[in-house]
Amino acid sequence: QVQLVESGGGLVQPGGSLRLSCAAAGSIFSRNVMGWYRQPPGKEPELVASITSVGSTNYADSVKGRFTISRDSAKKTVTLEMNSLKPEDTAVYYCNLGITYPNGGVRDYWGQGTQVTVSS
Repeated sequence: QVQLVESGGGLVQPGGSLRLSCAAAGSIFSRNVMGWYRQPPGKEPELVASITSVGSTNYADSVKGRFTISRDSAKKTVTLEMNSLKPEDTAVYYCNLGITYPNGGVRDYWGQGTQVTVSS
């Protein structure tokens, strides 16, 4: 069983910065993708950024140039550095881990979510 524990988040003024971290506990196979999703109030969840086990990254257009995702595979952690935050970045942010098992099966794991509020 895999568990994801998030930290970071909170209230920040527009233009400010925050860092979200997520640590995975349990057995993680090497073929995996770690990432962050967010769900703004009253909206559907959306992918913010992801990073594969070989370091390939993917970002939502709305955060390119402002957010940076990184991972430490040895420590089983993923970090999202968020800069130049805007009010529209306000959302609950969820850590995600997608694992492809040796038998070909795929499973997603989710963190409990952390609130990010950008407001003056």
